[in-house]
Amino acid sequence: MLLKINNLKSTINLKHIIALSISLFAATGLFAQEIIEDTPEETIVKDSVQPFKESKIDGVAAVVGEFIVLDSDIDKTELQIKAQGGDPSNFTRCELFGKLLEDKLYAHHAIQDSIVVSDAEIRSVVSQQVEQFKIQFKGDLSEVLDFYKKDTEKALKDEMFEINKANKLASEMQKKIINEVEITPEEVRVFFNNIPVDERPVFGTELKVAQIVVEPVVAPESVQRAIDRLKEFKTDVEENGANFRSKVVLYTDDLASKAKGGLYTLNRNKPQMVKEFREVAFSLQEGQISDPFKSEFGYHIVLLEKIRGQEYDVRHILLIPEVSSEAVKAAKDKLENIRENIINGNITFADAAKDSSDEIKTKFQGGQLINPQTQDYNFELTKMDPELYGQLQALENNEISKVITDQDRTGDVKFKIITVTDRIDEHEANYARDYLKIKELALNEKRLNVIDKWQQEKIMDTYIKISDSHKDCEFNSNWLKK
Repeated sequence: MLLKINNLKSTINLKHIIALSISLFAATGLFAQEIIEDTPEETIVKDSVQPFKESKIDGVAAVVGEFIVLDSDIDKTELQIKAQGGDPSNFTRCELFGKLLEDKLYAHHAIQDSIVVSDAEIRSVVSQQVEQFKIQFKGDLSEVLDFYKKDTEKALKDEMFEINKANKLASEMQKKIINEVEITPEEVRVFFNNIPVDERPVFGTELKVAQIVVEPVVAPESVQRAIDRLKEFKTDVEENGANFRSKVVLYTDDLASKAKGGLYTLNRNKPQMVKEFREVAFSLQEGQISDPFKSEFGYHIVLLEKIRGQEYDVRHILLIPEVSSEAVKAAKDKLENIRENIINGNITFADAAKDSSDEIKTKFQGGQLINPQTQDYNFELTKMDPELYGQLQALENNEISKVITDQDRTGDVKFKIITVTDRIDEHEANYARDYLKIKELALNEKRLNVIDKWQQEKIMDTYIKISDSHKDCEFNSNWLKK
């Protein structure tokens, strides 16, 4: 495999490995192609959807199961890495080719295992990628279309749909392989003890951070106005035949989904969106619109467009009740008063958080933030969110920040104060103190070994042909079946 842990001082997050099939959305031949005839000069490819249509494609680099990899696919991969802000020069062409082979192997066996991916999700990804191309090329796609040998944006999107669908299948196959991999405390201990002392990982400076959040109080009449408008939207669609998607574009406060007409694809087996949203969406029948309901983001109505097994395609309209300037000022004044009481020693930061913070997920832990990557309270300084780092960098331990004005993705204003409750300087890995991080390293290595074993077995069981022009590559996997 291209992706190995070569040195434990470089911590590898397996989530990044799994996501690589999407972030390097490597180009492939069309999803429905099958190889009919192979000669040294060219390969005849027949589209299984149109069985009598044949076309010649030069430069077939490899065949993996029912997929082909073209020489031009490597060039396309480099372009797409660049479009996403990456540097293709970080990879050799043999490494990119090897990653393409891996993706095709995973995708081939995903089909054999009847893994299904959401077409709606793939279309959304394609739209984002095309927008990135437009940004990179200042709105002019002619260079991209020429590179892909496509005449229209639609033709480009159609090919990218197949590219991304194959890569999503590969990603889901990888997840399935490691889904049930677990590790015992004894395995963690053995893993750590097997690391030579002079090669043990060094963990950077870590902080424990707490915050108190105060949100402006929304007046009841403002809430009622939002609910009444949502009811009007629902009635207009149900009784007058109005277009739900048009209302999304005109009125929703969810900017993240506005360009997609409010579309989200939910999966019953994967927690997505907030609990209230999921519960309402999964209770609907196709074509049904919900009554207005509240979440932490505001008030919604949801239209269930289609059910596909465990996946639900839904559209929603979000309205955020207006907050008065008086309420905003009152919230800021309240937090200023809380800060002053903490500084004067009238109350501890933790008790103030429990008593007064409006952030439910942190208030009962004394305001302590949980690191979403490690699920503990420690934030490594060099890996911290840049915005949070900027707010913390000048603070000493237990020093209280000034009141910070913050906004969520919907534009809601709130206020917070933060503090560093503990600081651990850069240090060599310690088994007791850093157990969770060491466990994650050990689990990642075990998962990588499982993936590696699966890959080597499937390579031997799968039809694979590498062209002579690529047999000189030094592969990490036995693609040449020697």
